[in-house]
Amino acid sequence: MENTNTETIDRIILAQRDFFRSGATRDIQWRRDRLKDFSRGLKKWEKPLCDALWDDLHKSYEEAFMTEIGLVYGEIADAWRHVKKWARRQSRPTPLTVMPSTSHLVHEPLGCTLIVSPWNYPVQLLLNPLVGSIAAGCTALLKPSPYVPNVSRVIGEMIADTFDVRYIAVVQGNREVNSYLFSQRFDLVFFTGSPALGKKVMEAQSRFLTPLVLELGGKSPCIVDKDANLKVAARRIVWGKCLNSGQTCIAPDYLFLHEDIKDDFVREFRSELEALYPDGTQNSKHFVHIVRDAAFNRLTAYLSEGDILCGGHYDKDSRWIEPTLLGNVSPDAAVMQEEIFGPVFPVMTFRDRNEVLSFVNGREKPLAFYYFGNSAAAWDIIGRTTSGGACINDTIMHIANPKVPFGGVGNSGMGSYHSERSFLAFSHERAVIKSPRTLDVPFRYMPYKLFPLIKKMLTAGRV
Repeated sequence: MENTNTETIDRIILAQRDFFRSGATRDIQWRRDRLKDFSRGLKKWEKPLCDALWDDLHKSYEEAFMTEIGLVYGEIADAWRHVKKWARRQSRPTPLTVMPSTSHLVHEPLGCTLIVSPWNYPVQLLLNPLVGSIAAGCTALLKPSPYVPNVSRVIGEMIADTFDVRYIAVVQGNREVNSYLFSQRFDLVFFTGSPALGKKVMEAQSRFLTPLVLELGGKSPCIVDKDANLKVAARRIVWGKCLNSGQTCIAPDYLFLHEDIKDDFVREFRSELEALYPDGTQNSKHFVHIVRDAAFNRLTAYLSEGDILCGGHYDKDSRWIEPTLLGNVSPDAAVMQEEIFGPVFPVMTFRDRNEVLSFVNGREKPLAFYYFGNSAAAWDIIGRTTSGGACINDTIMHIANPKVPFGGVGNSGMGSYHSERSFLAFSHERAVIKSPRTLDVPFRYMPYKLFPLIKKMLTAGRV
């Protein structure tokens, strides 16, 4: 894909800054109208987007709609219904020491923003943040991934067909374009990608003190305890690992199986995999292929780092890798160092949950955490670990509820979004104190004649 040249990028950024300063985006009804335009544009371009997802990732229409298009429709509809409430000026309690003034909270748009998305969910992870930008009243410069050229091209055409370039625009290209974008000043950068690239974004934008939302990743553990429902656990884990062929930032990355149920779980895993793909995954329209040769080569190299318990086959020409359980894996193996981002599943065992706690807490904070077992044990282990999000007796599904935040912690990211959280991510919460023009209480003025009373008021609620 051809890089957008720097002159064009500069021209777009300047035009968007001028447009934002005009105040056009601050009107709430104007934002709702743009959300409606967005929904219409997505409907018009839905088929080309789904066709492009098939061409680039071998992603079926059903999976494309459920994991990409449908989620964006939902975010748009939610923002359109609620943005008036979200943006409304809010009254806040006022302490006695500030009276007779009144206190207010105002949400104002941050300004000109940059949204950079990865290739694994190239529609959802670019357009869902855009909903928050529109709802908050910002402008947006979008940068899709070059690794999915058909999707990126269609997104560029859709945005150009739907919005004024002074308001929302797309630029294309490789990491050179990314580097140039990150060297420019924005009022917010929303980046989804690897922790390594997230650190580069943060370093580049630190000179501007730019607020960031970093949606990164990490090695999300999946623990199956001895009292788990193995059939249900295996089905949900197979689904979570096979979704997008494991190329999901919240995919279960490695398995911790209790020693007592390891063999039984492996049997259930094989059975549930066959039930989901009765004709196998190689020729299934519902099994995504690996995005590019470099990723394929990295993933297949992992297969030599343990014993194949299930799967293990692959085809280089189509970049297909069979979902694979890998046993007897050393914690020091390469497959256990970085996020796998593919259908390879290393398996380790434990006897006591404290072994799991020690292992998980000794590594970077993951984006997701999955536990299968009884509720008491689940809440105990969640209470003694940390992650961006978590599921008890399930995988992936915490991303499906827009009423809870989605985001990372530590090495797996900062900031969160979805629904109102997206609006807040692109907004500045501005405190406003309104004082009467005439009534003026003298206690705050020098020489502090009422200091004993002031001290009593300030310490009245101390503990």
